[in-house]
Amino acid sequence: MSGIVQSNIVRSSGTIAVAASGLNWDSAVITASTLTAEGGKGYFINTTSNICTITLPSAAETGDQIVFVDYARTWGTNKIVIDSNGLNYQGDADTFTVEYNTSGETLDIVYSGASKGWIPQNDDVVVDAPVAPPTQKAIFGFGNLNGGSNTGISNLVNSSGVVQSDTSAVGSARSALGAVTYGGDKALFAFGSGPVNNAVVNRRNLVNNNGVISSDASGAGTAREYIGGAEYGGDKAIFAFGTTASAQTNVSNLVSNSGVVANDTSGVGLVRAYGAGVRFGVGKAIFGFGQAAGVGITGITNLVSDQGVVAANTSAVGTAREYVAAAAYGSDKGVFGFGRVAGGRTAITNKVSNTGVVASDTSGVGTVRQYIAGTNFGGDNGIFGFGSTADGNTNGTGITNKVNNQGVVAADTAAVATARIYVAGAGYSFSA
Repeated sequence: MSGIVQSNIVRSSGTIAVAASGLNWDSAVITASTLTAEGGKGYFINTTSNICTITLPSAAETGDQIVFVDYARTWGTNKIVIDSNGLNYQGDADTFTVEYNTSGETLDIVYSGASKGWIPQNDDVVVDAPVAPPTQKAIFGFGNLNGGSNTGISNLVNSSGVVQSDTSAVGSARSALGAVTYGGDKALFAFGSGPVNNAVVNRRNLVNNNGVISSDASGAGTAREYIGGAEYGGDKAIFAFGTTASAQTNVSNLVSNSGVVANDTSGVGLVRAYGAGVRFGVGKAIFGFGQAAGVGITGITNLVSDQGVVAANTSAVGTAREYVAAAAYGSDKGVFGFGRVAGGRTAITNKVSNTGVVASDTSGVGTVRQYIAGTNFGGDNGIFGFGSTADGNTNGTGITNKVNNQGVVAADTAAVATARIYVAGAGYSFSA
C-alpha cells in the first residue's frame, strides 16, 4: 500500500486496520489452484484453467474484509471453494462446503465475530448457502425380537456399509419408532411403542457424531408409532404420520439442527401409518406409501419443502404397499423399498429423482420382507436392513442390502446383528 496512512486504528495485535476508504488490492491476477487470502485485501481470481480453493485467515478481527472478483467470468465453469480455516462461515463450521459458481460474480465478505464468522455482505448475484459435507456412517437401533420383547440394542454401520455387532441397549426398549439425521452428523430416535405394555410414547434419544446413543429424554408432540422421518433443509429433519393410541394421524414435528423436536404441526395429506420418508434434491424430502384407515394400502406421496412444509397428496406411482422403508443415495436422490403389498411381502423398489418424482417399480432384489428399516451411509450410498420374512410378527432377520450411488439394490449381506423387526435407522458423522 503506497502513500500516507491516516485515520487508521491500531488493533490489539499491533496490526493496522485497513482504512474505510478502500482495500489493498493484490495487483497480480490469481490463476493458481490455491490461494491463502489475507484480511483487508482484494483479489482478482481467474479460474479459466482450474478451480481455485481459497483459504481464509485462521485468525480474524471483527470488521476484517476480503473481496474476490471473477476476473475472467469463468466461475460458472471452474468454481471457487472457500476454506474458512477453523472459523465459522455464515454461522456454520468450516466442515461445511462453501462454493461460488456464478460467472461474473464478486464476493465481498466481512468477519462478524466468532458466532457467525465470515458473512457475505455482497456477492453481486446470490449468497450461496454452505452445504454440509456428506454423512458417512449410520446406525440401526431398537426394534422387536420376533413378536416377543422390545429391545434397545443398536448396530453401527461404517462408511463402507459394514454392519457392526450389537451395542448394548441405551434408552428404553421400544419398537415401531422413527429415526432421522439432524445437523448433518448426528441422529435422533423418537416416538415408538414400549417399553410398558407396548404403549405409544414420544420419548427420544439423541445420537452424537460418534454414534453414541444418549439416555431417554421427554419428547414433544403427540405420542405415536409406525412413523416416518426424513431430513430437510440441509441440516434439519421432520417426523410425520403414524398411529396414536387411538387412531392414525398426519401431524408432523419439525426437528431443529440441534435435535430439538417441536410441537405438532397440523396434518396435511392422507392420514396414514406404516410409510417412510427420505430426503431428495437440495434440502427437500418426501413421505410415501403406507396404510390408511378406510382406504387401505396406498402409494400416494407428500413432498416436503426446504422449509419443512408438507404438501398435499401426489397421486400414487408404483405398487401400493405398507411397512415400507426408504434410503437416500447419490447425494440428492432416494429410494423406497420392500414392504407388504396386498398379496404379501415384496422386495420391489421405487426410485425418487432429485426433483421428487417417484418412478415405477424396479424388480425386487434381496429377500422379500416387511417391517424393515433404511438409511444412507458413505456419502452417497444407502442400506436396507432387518425386517420380517413372514407375514406375522415373526421370522425377523438381520440381513442387509446395500444401495449403490446409482440406486441399485444389492443381494443380501449375511446377518451380523441380532434379528429383529420394527427397527429404525439414520445416518451420522462427517468423518469416514
